Amino acid sequence: MKDLDKNIAERVNKWLTEDYDKETKATIRKILESGSKEEITDAFYRDLEFGTGGLRGIVGVGTNRVNKYTIGAATQGLSNYLKKQFPDQTIKVALAHDNRNFAEYFTQVTADVFSANGIYVYFFDGLRPTPELSFAIRHFGCQSGVMLTASHNPKEYSGYKAYWNDGGQIIAPHDTNIIDEVLSIDSISKINFKAIPENIEKIGREIDELFIEKVKAVSLNPDVIKKHHDLKIVFSPLHGTGVHLIPEALRSIGFTNVNLVEEQSTIDGNFSTVIYPNPEEKEALTMALDKAKLIDADLVMATDPDADRVGIAVKDDNNEFVLLNGNQTGTLLFHYLLDQWKQKNMLKGNEYIVKTIVTTYLIDRIAEAMGAKCYNVLTGFKFIGALMTELEGKETFIAGAEESYGYLIGDHVRDKDAVVACNMIAEMTAWHLDNGKTPWQMLKEIYAEYGFFKEELISITKSGKKGAEEIREMMTGFRENPPKSLGGKKVVKTMDYQASQERDLETGKVTAIDLPKSNVLQFLTEGGNLISARPSGTEPKIKFYISVNTSLDSPENYYEKEIELKALIQAIKKDLS
Repeated sequence: MKDLDKNIAERVNKWLTEDYDKETKATIRKILESGSKEEITDAFYRDLEFGTGGLRGIVGVGTNRVNKYTIGAATQGLSNYLKKQFPDQTIKVALAHDNRNFAEYFTQVTADVFSANGIYVYFFDGLRPTPELSFAIRHFGCQSGVMLTASHNPKEYSGYKAYWNDGGQIIAPHDTNIIDEVLSIDSISKINFKAIPENIEKIGREIDELFIEKVKAVSLNPDVIKKHHDLKIVFSPLHGTGVHLIPEALRSIGFTNVNLVEEQSTIDGNFSTVIYPNPEEKEALTMALDKAKLIDADLVMATDPDADRVGIAVKDDNNEFVLLNGNQTGTLLFHYLLDQWKQKNMLKGNEYIVKTIVTTYLIDRIAEAMGAKCYNVLTGFKFIGALMTELEGKETFIAGAEESYGYLIGDHVRDKDAVVACNMIAEMTAWHLDNGKTPWQMLKEIYAEYGFFKEELISITKSGKKGAEEIREMMTGFRENPPKSLGGKKVVKTMDYQASQERDLETGKVTAIDLPKSNVLQFLTEGGNLISARPSGTEPKIKFYISVNTSLDSPENYYEKEIELKALIQAIKKDLS
């Protein structure tokens, strides 16, 4: 203890002397006795904070870990805040969890604390997808809700996504206000863990059925689905919640040939068949691709543990499966939706789509050409949900997307929804096949018409207190010494979302950015290439988003042009390093 930072030592001492359980204290002593200064520092150097995805961290003892006490404090703080925001009302919340280790236990702790504070709890009777939790909040008229999940993080993680009364994740000012409430709980004696059972109601199948009906309602071409009902689909839930609703949702709109990856359809918090339960990772789709090759499937889809993200694979020109990134899938989805809305005379001039500032700007071009508005918001689907709530009753929402494999079609929820996305991806595939094209061929045609955009994401992991400091230093360095060129292209504009300033480097003109402040930097080069830098809000990473583009005069020249764009991306990466 004597070698520890004073603040950390005080936190450790509090956990050893206050009324924490014996097992927790024994674990702390064991870490101290091992002499692992780094481990104890990591566990206690800060409190977990709400980021783009809420509260998320490694399961274990300490203020910087997910455990009964940090979950309890978060719930007590949220309870206190709800009482202040909704005085003299019967406050209701909805709770759900995914397949994470301890997720059910943490959800029960959350339910106990809410109920102990006189708050009525709708508690799902088993694991459910994140979007269904958002739906339940809206359905029951709740003031809040919590999803116990760590999304696509490794098995060591768990998390706590907090939602507001619109069914969207909590944003400013509520997020920081709730943190203030949590920080004011300076003793576990202020956390009420004594449940009031009559304040907890179990919910289940009846909500599943209502949710699936809403998902089913967004279908645009049921006749095409009927014609291609036997589309060969391979689906993997990656051991998570998608196994319960996605096959059923696909069948509900008429698809009859859905093939599950059986080995990954068992609920498993250790994710025993994958290294990383993230559909963005090629390795995670290995089993699905093997099955797809075996049965000669038309489409491969896989969802993350809480079924709000989906990754897909389609056949290329050589009849080989190729994984699409989030921007490519989003481009195909948005093009299909906007094209069909236009063909069916559903675009009346008041419709909009919404995406994040690091999602491909090819989507903006498509929306403009189709006659729909395209809004750009900060990274995090909570900002898409917030805009939907702001525009509700004023404009008509079509779809939302973020490059990290998150999509929403229809306004039944306020978060990304892989259940409805899987349905629409399958429908889109059937539509293109009905018109003599594969999704891959359609993507190349889109590039030829609107511009060939290619994106790549670089994620650099910097764990612990030291890593957090290194990430801060990197962002400071980019602000104080921004690059003059990237990939041999002159930087002509910078966007600093923390300073809320866009600066034209050729004219010197400074324009205000009308978005909430966020620790994001963007560099625009000649030719319209965009490079973004931002620390992750949910993981110990700094992320660089590279987007380059060129014209494509014909789909036949795709591979030649792709080589040029790959070389440009490599040059930009070299400059960044």
